[in-house]
Amino acid sequence: MLSRIAESLFWLGRYVERADDTARVLDAFMHRLLDDPTTDEHAACHTLFAILGVEQPDPEAARYDAAAAMDLLGFDVRNPSAVAGAWCAARDNARGVSEVISTEAWECLNSTWHALDAQRRAAGRLGPYGYLRFVRERAALFCGLADSTMSRDEGWLFLTVGRSLERVDMTARLLSAKVLASRDAPEWSTLMRAAGADEPHRRSLGWGRDPQSAARFLLLDPTFPRSVVHALGLAEQCLARLDQETAQAHAPAFAHTAHIGVAGLDATPGGAGGVNGRGLSQSRRDVGRLRTMLEYADELTLGVRLTEYLKELQEGCVVASRHVADEYFQYSAPLIWQHRKD
Repeated sequence: MLSRIAESLFWLGRYVERADDTARVLDAFMHRLLDDPTTDEHAACHTLFAILGVEQPDPEAARYDAAAAMDLLGFDVRNPSAVAGAWCAARDNARGVSEVISTEAWECLNSTWHALDAQRRAAGRLGPYGYLRFVRERAALFCGLADSTMSRDEGWLFLTVGRSLERVDMTARLLSAKVLASRDAPEWSTLMRAAGADEPHRRSLGWGRDPQSAARFLLLDPTFPRSVVHALGLAEQCLARLDQETAQAHAPAFAHTAHIGVAGLDATPGGAGGVNGRGLSQSRRDVGRLRTMLEYADELTLGVRLTEYLKELQEGCVVASRHVADEYFQYSAPLIWQHRKD
């Protein structure tokens, strides 16, 4: 696969996931403002900008409110960290790889992009919740179409690695909304609903649960697909498959050994993969280190070290993404022949 196609697929997965998760974080904060009218909107907006890593458009502004936050983080098509901007960036990446993704997946991206403006106008009349729900549903539709209509080849692997790393980062940011925002943060129940984890959490642990169990569930539950440890396990398996492909391409004489002990994508997170320790990429090491950090974490002290874990996860995702780019997306500029002037 060409490096530019692999890179576009990687960022396509990231941007769709970013649009989805930014909509979830915004939804949690908007519900918080609705549930408690006494909440300081200005302080909550500043916290929201900091959690999502977005620069404030005017740091000297006297006050920010929910409408300003939605304009910046929901509707701004020029900002790739906003919902509309992330979806626009995803569509732009998909246009260059239309021969790799399925027609259904492309139509989902394209039709959603064309519908966003009407949804934004409706949000001005009815509130932002319909707009945010629409984006979340369309992101889920795209992921379902990609999983059900794309072969499990290199294209799907890069798409899934990008989506998984972005999910880890954004789930950590969603938890930071509760941990770092203090009294301006949404309640645990609101946050879990925004993450799509409220019902699975209740079925798993019942009604009698302590608030810290929500953080443990989002971080450590291996059966919930939006948990951090599940996303890291899936990313690690995909990177192991890519390590295989790289090893086979560079050492065809030993290609038959690459199939020994290789786990499928339905295996346990962090299972076998790669070529018996040979060709282990740095990006896979990064993801594996984050996974083992959580899998071997002491649940009794998780609440005390939660801020440390969240910071480590966000920084680790940045490092892993940089190594994925260094290992797979390095390509040379085309040669330009110049005529000598005699």
